[in-house]
Amino acid sequence: MKLKWRKLTISLIAIFILWSTSCVFGNAEKPDLVSEAAILMDTKTEKVLYSKNKNKKMYPASTTKIVTAILTLENCNLEDVVTVSYDTVMSIPEGYSSASLQIGEQLTVEQLLKLLLVHSANDAANALAEHVGGSVESFVSMMNTKVHELGLSHTHFTNAFGMHDENHYTTAQDLAMIMKYCMKNEDFRKLAGSASCAIPATNKYDIRKYNSTNELILPNNKNYYPFLTSGKTGYTSQAGDCLVSCSYQDDLELICVILGGKTINDVSTRFSETKALYEYGYDNYSIKTIVNTNDIVTQIEIPNGTKNTKKLDLLANDTIRTLLENNLSLDKLPVEIKLKQDIKAPIEQGSPLGSISYTMDGTEYKTELIASHSVEESKLLIYVLGIGFSILILTLILIIIFYKNKKEII
Repeated sequence: MKLKWRKLTISLIAIFILWSTSCVFGNAEKPDLVSEAAILMDTKTEKVLYSKNKNKKMYPASTTKIVTAILTLENCNLEDVVTVSYDTVMSIPEGYSSASLQIGEQLTVEQLLKLLLVHSANDAANALAEHVGGSVESFVSMMNTKVHELGLSHTHFTNAFGMHDENHYTTAQDLAMIMKYCMKNEDFRKLAGSASCAIPATNKYDIRKYNSTNELILPNNKNYYPFLTSGKTGYTSQAGDCLVSCSYQDDLELICVILGGKTINDVSTRFSETKALYEYGYDNYSIKTIVNTNDIVTQIEIPNGTKNTKKLDLLANDTIRTLLENNLSLDKLPVEIKLKQDIKAPIEQGSPLGSISYTMDGTEYKTELIASHSVEESKLLIYVLGIGFSILILTLILIIIFYKNKKEII
């Protein structure tokens, strides 16, 4: 009977430890997604925290518009005025979203970008493409050149807004890298993070007001996610439900891409699965400080330094912060200290005397080691040598005098 109670007690303790560990370090279990492809990536280190078919060829649908937006921002002023052409209006297939732009209507680039990223207006995409590239075809060529410049080899575009085409494709990995690039632009961040837009009356149309197609960014929506900073939805019957987005919490910025999502009972999984991936990331990873500027890394002794200065602390010259798993102890990180050869006094405070490096997931993080104080050269050896030399000279003089006096006596 006692043995059974003992086993039961041990089992309860084990269960408690497992439970408490999961509370402290987060739930390490990865989400099980129904979407066909997905990725969760840290923007700073480009570390992939979660992936599913990240390199599988997929159709991006209207997430294409983030490329249209960034090329517009890089080649135009927001105040530039665009006149809507006949082709802009008439080339949008039936069933694709639009802002009902009118032939000859004049809007600013900023207004068209709002319609593009908030309402996902395809006619706005074509209007911007013609304005920037001279024609949609030339603009599409610019789009493909841009992704080539970004080093992405699994993406190709045939239009400016995501209309389905067998040769219009990307991958979750490539789309995450494109989003990372776009997020460097402050105007893009602002526009892609807008929950709504209001376009004043133009020469051809009354006031337009739209809410974002991205439910994660709408405060009153059940799918609202407070840490989301920007995003772009997409959908075609061939692409499924798509969403590329960015989130920021506790100094950690993450990008999430969902491609080939499903709609189940009239509810799109792209929103719930995006939230699940972000929560997984923030529960299990965080930005940690490995070493701070002026932290004492090690201590060395300078052989020819003075008694009061020869013990020298080596300090980290820079702060090293990076993404780590919450349950990873900093003491377990691989570390390497390299010192310069033949270190000797005099040494000035702040002089670089070596380096320290930490390696994580194949990436090296390195900073110089600098002297905490000046080290003065000891004069003791010089004094000893001087005294020794003086004694030698005096001895020689005495020997000479001795032999000289001896000869005189003889």
